Order: sequence, then structure tokens, then C-alpha cells
Amino acid sequence: MNPGKGALIAELAVLFVGLPILFRVLPVRLSPLPPLWLAALYCVHVLRRASGGNAIQLWNAGPLTGSIGNVLAVFAIAAVVITAAVWRTRPQILFGFVRSSPMFWALVMVLYPALSVYPQGIIYRAFFFERYRSLFGSPAWLILASAAAFAFSHIIFRSPWSVVLTFAAGLLFAWRYYATGSLLVSSIEHALYGCFIFTVGLGGLFYHGAGRTALGR
Repeated sequence: MNPGKGALIAELAVLFVGLPILFRVLPVRLSPLPPLWLAALYCVHVLRRASGGNAIQLWNAGPLTGSIGNVLAVFAIAAVVITAAVWRTRPQILFGFVRSSPMFWALVMVLYPALSVYPQGIIYRAFFFERYRSLFGSPAWLILASAAAFAFSHIIFRSPWSVVLTFAAGLLFAWRYYATGSLLVSSIEHALYGCFIFTVGLGGLFYHGAGRTALGR
């Protein structure tokens, strides 16, 4: 039995507004990974129940071959622009993570896609699109809402730049998921940008307590 509109709105408000605010105002700073995975497991449970056990929303590798060229081309352009912007405005942090902690950087490159990117994709794209499609009148509004929810969750990092950058990225990732129907493709794209952000020196915007360092303030 599908929940009514009121129940969906309430669920959306709790998951995508209430929980980030609660995490933001906690008196101690905790790792976001455990609650992220708990939320992802809830979303997987709901998706499986709604689809009768069909898990296609959670991977769907079919569109990868036809999409990867465009994903890489867009990423290459964005990477050049981001690198130039960091070099121009904060040259002291450019590739600072790689230079100061190469082993830890390599570990992040391996673990970040699996531990952070994939559960975010489940929550903000696979689940959000399937669960709340009926609440929005068009794909454009659904993409916008997905990006807004994705960006709002980053208030926990206590920097407005975290929210601004993830809103722009969230639009791309949500559109990619809508265009391909593939969480794998969207997650690969997300991982490319996330890993590059850490590599280029802006990773401080996306872990606790480092936003000011990353911005050189």
C-alpha cells in the first residue's frame, strides 16, 4: 500500500530537513557516516518493498557504456575550471592534501566512493526519485528538489560554500540519474567530482571543522 501525500511530505521533511538540522545542532561533532548508512538502509528497505524485491534502482549498469564518454568530458572541463579557480584564489591549498598526506589521500580515494558516495546516491537519487515523484509536477522540479535536499544535508559541515557547491553538483548528479536511470552512472560521476575536490585542496569543505582552513580564512 502506497502512503498518502501527507505521509510522503512528512517523511520527506523528517529525512531531508529535520535530520540534517538535528545533526547540525548537536553539541558534539560526530562522523556523518553511521547515520548516512542507517538512512540508506531505510531507503533500500522502502525501495525493495515498493518494487517487490527488484533492486534495479540500486545499480543498473546497462547505461554506463553509452554515458561514460559524456560524464568524463563534462568532468574534464569542470576539473580545469575548478583547478584554475583554486590556483587563482587560494594557491596555498592547491593539491595540499596530496602533498601533505599522500597515503591518507590514497585511502580516501579508495574508501570515499564506497562509504560515502554510494549511500548518498541511494538516498538523494534512487530513493528520492522513486519515492517522491508524485509530489512534483515535472522532472525539472524533481531534479531541483533532489539537488536542494542533497545540498541542504551539507549544512552539517558549517560552511555556506559546502551548500552552494553541492547544490550545483547535485543538479548534475540528479539530472544524470534521471537521464540514464542508472545509479551506477550517477555515482561514478559523483565519485569523480568528490575525489577531485579532495585532491585539488577543497576537501576541507566536506569534513568537520575544516571549512575555514580550506578557504584560507
